[in-house]
Amino acid sequence: MTAPATPPVSPGASAPPPPRSGRGPRVEAHGIDVIGDDERHGRARDLFGVWAAPNVSYLSLVVGGALVLSGLSLPQALAVIVAGNLCWVLVGLVSVSGPAAGAPSEVIMRAMFGVRGNRFVIGLNGWLVSVCYVALSWSAASVTAFSLCARLGIELNTLGKVVVIVAVAAATLVISVYGHSVIVRLYLPLAIVTTAVFLVLGGFLIRHTAWSYQPPAPLHGVALWAALAGGVALVASASLSYNNSADFARYLPRDTKPFAVAAWTAAGAFLPSIVFTALGAFAATTLDMSDPQAALESVLPPWFTPIFLIAVILGAIANNAMTVYSSGLALQAIGVRLRRSRSVLLDGTAGVLLTLYALLVSDFLKAVNDMMQLMVVVLGPMMAIYVTDLLLRRNRYDGHALADERRGGPFWYVGGVHWPGIAALVLGAAASASFLALPGMYTGFLASAAGGIDFSLPAGMLISAGVYLLAGRPRATA
Repeated sequence: MTAPATPPVSPGASAPPPPRSGRGPRVEAHGIDVIGDDERHGRARDLFGVWAAPNVSYLSLVVGGALVLSGLSLPQALAVIVAGNLCWVLVGLVSVSGPAAGAPSEVIMRAMFGVRGNRFVIGLNGWLVSVCYVALSWSAASVTAFSLCARLGIELNTLGKVVVIVAVAAATLVISVYGHSVIVRLYLPLAIVTTAVFLVLGGFLIRHTAWSYQPPAPLHGVALWAALAGGVALVASASLSYNNSADFARYLPRDTKPFAVAAWTAAGAFLPSIVFTALGAFAATTLDMSDPQAALESVLPPWFTPIFLIAVILGAIANNAMTVYSSGLALQAIGVRLRRSRSVLLDGTAGVLLTLYALLVSDFLKAVNDMMQLMVVVLGPMMAIYVTDLLLRRNRYDGHALADERRGGPFWYVGGVHWPGIAALVLGAAASASFLALPGMYTGFLASAAGGIDFSLPAGMLISAGVYLLAGRPRATA
């Protein structure tokens, strides 16, 4: 495709202000507008720290413990951890579209769903899910901060808890508002610090690991396959939620090697996820990981526990800063006419209000968490469609054409919707829901027929990719 002579400006985007003097950090001026070649900078290896920092995570420990709690042996849990984390390769593939288009994923997906169709898809998966996830993560980080304050002898009343919640959110939003350059500069040292803390934690956990551990009631047959399949889906859900990885690669020069972009992105997330999820599995061989924080604190010396809690909070801030950053771009892509910094603040405010309500008024987090678990039925199909489109187009994305939202534009398709993409998503989600098995909450009819084995991940991804390959191919290769 050829770019229009005068690139249109997308809703929410604005021309960047003239450069300012000085070397201090500046608020990122760009939103969903195309990054010009003269503003491209950085190296592919910068992406390693960007993806490592949010994945040196307490959540990884929890997931690893959950795998052993589900009845898997230690070798089985480790195999599941490796298999599920291989989906980070898909996140790496998606990231190469950023330098090609000079645009974020939220705009690039117009190629798959059309200008109008993409607004609905991004509104559901890119904005609503992001805000809910931020509230869940801030709630967990705030509870950890409450525990840290108690250990330091600080008794918190309701006002004190509000201050803590707002402080955690404010630290997150500062990073998100300043944007891409601060994330790139800050996340590698942050990853090094949190990794050091978690490795020390690992030293304590390995001492308590029962290497010959076997579950009290070993699983066999259908029950074993159900646990293995469910475990892979649980581990993979983290990576599949990052179909926005182009957001953090779009500033790289256009001639950056795609393999390098994909490799550094995937490696940055894969390595810490493997290590720290495995540590959670190790811990579960002797500790009761149904209450992870209490279990971990029981084997830590008193002097190290506050350091560990601080690292947990920093990891949550790093994770949420990326999520809020992308949710701000999603809000612009939906059509909200706000600068990126203001859209970030709007999303952050919504997340803070949900967090305050959850922790101080009514515990609705379980309902939100259940909804997030059900969202796995669209995460896999969306990732599959993105990767299929990228391969069909051979990563040839024209950022200026993607920014054109006019009727009859390159990605207007039929009434603003690319129906093959929507059909692939709907059919893939339906297949995924049919094979989804979440014990105690929801089991699809095909999962029931399969004895409770959760095939939602491969079913949704294969159906979506197949439908899009067949129905979307003429347009995608045009």
